[in-house]
Amino acid sequence: MKLILASQSPRRRELLSYYTNDFQVRVSQADESLPEGIAPGEAVALLAERKASAVAQLPECQSCRIIGADTVVAVEGRILGKPHSPEEAEEMLRLLSGRVHSVYTGVAVLGPGERKVFTQQTQVKFYPLSSREIQDYVATGEPMDKAGAYGIQGRGGLLVRRLEGDYFNVMGLPIARLARVLEGKED
Repeated sequence: MKLILASQSPRRRELLSYYTNDFQVRVSQADESLPEGIAPGEAVALLAERKASAVAQLPECQSCRIIGADTVVAVEGRILGKPHSPEEAEEMLRLLSGRVHSVYTGVAVLGPGERKVFTQQTQVKFYPLSSREIQDYVATGEPMDKAGAYGIQGRGGLLVRRLEGDYFNVMGLPIARLARVLEGKED
C-alpha cells in the first residue's frame, strides 16, 4: 500500500525518511481553523486528522495509507502557532524566555479500514533570553515557519536549556512512536 505524507514540512519529510524512503508527499489543503478554547493536545489531533482526511479524498490517494501531522507550542494554555511577522516572533520568544513550555504534535494515520490518531507531548525549558538574543535570532529568519517561533534542530537549539520527552516531537514528527504505529506494535 502506498504511503503518503500529507505535509509540506521539509522536517517531517526528513524525519519520515529515517523510517522509510518509500513514500510520497501530498500537501493538504485542509482547514486549519480551530474552535475557541480548544486544548493544545486536542487541537493538534484534530488538525492532523483533517490534513490526512483531506488528502485521503484525492482520487489517487483513496487506497493509500496517509500520515497527517500538526505541531503547536503551548505555554499557560496559550497555543503558539507559526508567527505571522518578526514582531510576533519576538513576542513569542519573550513569552518563552526562561520558562517551560509544551510542544504537542498530533499524528493521524488513515487508510482503508484504518484510523489511528495520537498526540505526543514534550516539555522544553528555554534559557532566559535578552532582547538582543531574541532580535538576533529573529533576524536569521529561522523562526518564521516554526510553531512557537523556534526550530530546535537549527539555531533555535541554542535557546533550549533542557527538554523532557521526544526530541523529534519538537521537530514536528515523533518518528519512533509513528514507526511503531505503522508496524502495528502500538495503537
